[in-house]
Amino acid sequence: MKQSLNLNLSQSLTMTPALQQAIRMLQLSTLDLKTEIQEALETNVMLEADDGHGEVDAGQTTDDSAGERQTKDSAGSDAEIPENLPVDADWNDIYAGSSSPAPAAPSSEDDDYWDYRQANLTSTPDLHTHLTWQADMHSFSAGERSIAAQLIDAVNHNGLLEDWPELLERLTDEYETDAARIESVLAVVQAFDPPGVAARSLGECLAIQLRQLPADTAHRDLALAIVENESLECLASRDRAGLAQRLDVEPEALDGAIALVQTLQPHPGEAFGDQEAGYVVPEVFVTRQSSRWQVSLNAEIAPKLRINSQYLALIKRADKSADQTTLKSHLQEARFFLNSLKSRNDTLLQVAQCIVEAQRAFLEYGEEAMKPLVLRDVAEQLEIHESTVSRATANKYMQTPRGIFELKYFFSSHVSTTDGGSASATAIQAMIKRMVASEPDGKPLSDSKLAELLLDNGIRVARRTVAKYREALSIPPSHERRRQAS
Repeated sequence: MKQSLNLNLSQSLTMTPALQQAIRMLQLSTLDLKTEIQEALETNVMLEADDGHGEVDAGQTTDDSAGERQTKDSAGSDAEIPENLPVDADWNDIYAGSSSPAPAAPSSEDDDYWDYRQANLTSTPDLHTHLTWQADMHSFSAGERSIAAQLIDAVNHNGLLEDWPELLERLTDEYETDAARIESVLAVVQAFDPPGVAARSLGECLAIQLRQLPADTAHRDLALAIVENESLECLASRDRAGLAQRLDVEPEALDGAIALVQTLQPHPGEAFGDQEAGYVVPEVFVTRQSSRWQVSLNAEIAPKLRINSQYLALIKRADKSADQTTLKSHLQEARFFLNSLKSRNDTLLQVAQCIVEAQRAFLEYGEEAMKPLVLRDVAEQLEIHESTVSRATANKYMQTPRGIFELKYFFSSHVSTTDGGSASATAIQAMIKRMVASEPDGKPLSDSKLAELLLDNGIRVARRTVAKYREALSIPPSHERRRQAS
C-alpha cells in the first residue's frame, strides 16, 4: 500500500467554552442568573461587584496574551440595533462604566433576599412527618406500627393512597397476615389529621370527612349517599336530574347536600409543605413615551460586575509562577463570564425590541389586535438562529401597561383570513372569549356557531379548531354552559 499526504479544506462549527457559556446563560431565568452570578463572585477572585468607584475597563490589562485576545474574539462584536425602528431601546446603564447609581453591595442584597424569602415562605410540617408523628402517639403494636409506616409512605402529595390492590397484596405477603388486619390499621390512619387522608378514592376521601362531622349536621346523610353511591360523576357534570333519580329524591332536596360536599377538601395533603408566593420579576420593561414605545432591561435583576483592579495589577506578563497562572486563568474566566453576560443582555434586549415592534397593536388595543408571530420572524429580522430566540424568550417576562407577560406569550401561529391575510391564534382565542362572555342567557353558542361568527369577521377556522381554542381557554362546551346557567 502506497502512503501519501493530502490536504483537504473544510468548514466546521466549534463550540468553544465561551460560546457554550453564552448559550447556557442566555436561557437562564432571573433567579438562576442571580445564582450563577453569586457563584461566579464566590469562586473567581478577579470578579467583584461594581460599587461605582474605581471602575476598571475589563478589556484593558497588562497581559495582552494570545489567549486573552482569543477571549475577546470569541465573544463576537456587539450587534447594532437600527435607529429607524419604531421603538426605542434604553440600556438603562446596565454595564460597568456607567455614571448611574450602582446597586447595593452583594451582602446587602443577600440580606434583602433572605428577608424576602422568609416573608413569603410559609413553613408547615411535611405530610409524612405529620402522619408519622400521629402514628407514634397511637398505641400500635410493633407489627401494626410497621404496617402503618408503610401505609403512610404510600400516601401521595395529595394525601391519597394509590394502587391500593397492589399495596394490599404486597403488605399481606410481607407481614404474612390477612387483608382484614391491614385494613384495620388503615382505618386508624384514615382517622388522622388532615381529614380524608390515606383514602383509596375520592369518594372515600369525602366520605371520611363527612363521617367526622357531627351526626346532626344538616344534609350530612344525603351528602354521604352522594359520595358513596358512585354519584360523583353526576355531581361533576351538574346533572341534578340524573343525581336525583339515582338517589330517589326530589331535585330541590339536593341543594343543601351538594353545598355541603363542595365545602370538603378533595386533596387533603395540599396544605402541607413549604409554599412560596409565586412572584414574577420582569426582565424587560415596556413603557409608552409620547407616541413611541420604550424598551429597557431591568437593571435590578443582577448586580453590576467588573474586574478587580487590585488583582489585575498583580498580573505580570512573563511570570510563570503558580500564583500568576491562577490569576491569569481567573482573568480569562472572568472575561468569558462578563462577555457572556453582556451578550445575554444584548440578545434579550434586541429580541424584546423586535417583539414590541411586531406587537404594537396589542400594546395599544389589546389581545384581539395580537399579530401572528413565530420564532422564525424574529430570527430572520435579527439574523440569528431560531434556537437563540427560543432560549432568549424561555422563562423571561415583560412588564407592559397591559400587565406582565412571558415573552413566549407574544408568539402564536398564523390563521388564514378570507381576504388572504393572516390572524393570530391568540387574537382568535380572545374573540372567542369575548363572544362567549356576551352570549345570550340560556342560549350558549355552539362551536359551529362560533365558527360562523368568526367567519363573519373574516376569519375562516374549522369547528374542531374552535373547540381546541375553547378548551385552551378552559371554557366548557355549550351543553355544560347551558346546564350551569339553569
